[in-house]
Amino acid sequence: MCGRYALYDAISRLREQFGCDIDSLVRNLPPRYNAAPTQRLPVIRQLASGERVAHLLRWGLIPSWAKDETIGARLINARCETLAEKASFRNAFKSRRCLVPASGFYEWQKVAGGKQPYFIRPANDRLFAFAGLWERWSKPDGETLDTFAIITTEANDAMGELHERMPVIVPEEDYDLWLSKETHPELVRRLLVPYESALVRMQAVTKRVGNVRNEGPELVAPLEAPSDSALPIRHHRDDEA
Repeated sequence: MCGRYALYDAISRLREQFGCDIDSLVRNLPPRYNAAPTQRLPVIRQLASGERVAHLLRWGLIPSWAKDETIGARLINARCETLAEKASFRNAFKSRRCLVPASGFYEWQKVAGGKQPYFIRPANDRLFAFAGLWERWSKPDGETLDTFAIITTEANDAMGELHERMPVIVPEEDYDLWLSKETHPELVRRLLVPYESALVRMQAVTKRVGNVRNEGPELVAPLEAPSDSALPIRHHRDDEA
């Protein structure tokens, strides 16, 4: 599951790494160290013209057929194994794929007396690009709302110490494959795999990240003495769709 992440690098990094135009709302977004579901966050979409644009979308996908928007809080993640079958994601998987930029994401490990948060970031000086899906939902008053979900897959060896799932991370050379509607479905499915362990770094961080109201760079600062009572989690359920 991916339920919290960060995007604190300069917004100009989006243009450099993703080759996208930047919507005015994205340009004015402050650094986010504790991005959470239902918040509006940058997402990279590809227009019919082929141009990529970074827009603000709400995290928590609302299918076009939904009767109300409350379902979005339950659809923050989409399991890669069932994308083609789930009514909530099937159409978006075919034609509304997106990339969700992130400086890193959080995961929690069970320890004696509670849970220890970890921050997982790229091993190089780049941004993660989570594989995402987006949808457009019309409110009763006619206003439209664009929302997104992050796709997850099995954890790699490194992440397996913390959780059984992780976000699907798209390599830079495969951005076009993921975003294009013309990509053959089999090529798209080949991207839904765990990211290489050697390409991520994990560090224990403050438990203050557990409160969505907390923000700031101190949330991603490594703890000098992380708990020595960490217990690997091998099997547990989460609330992904």
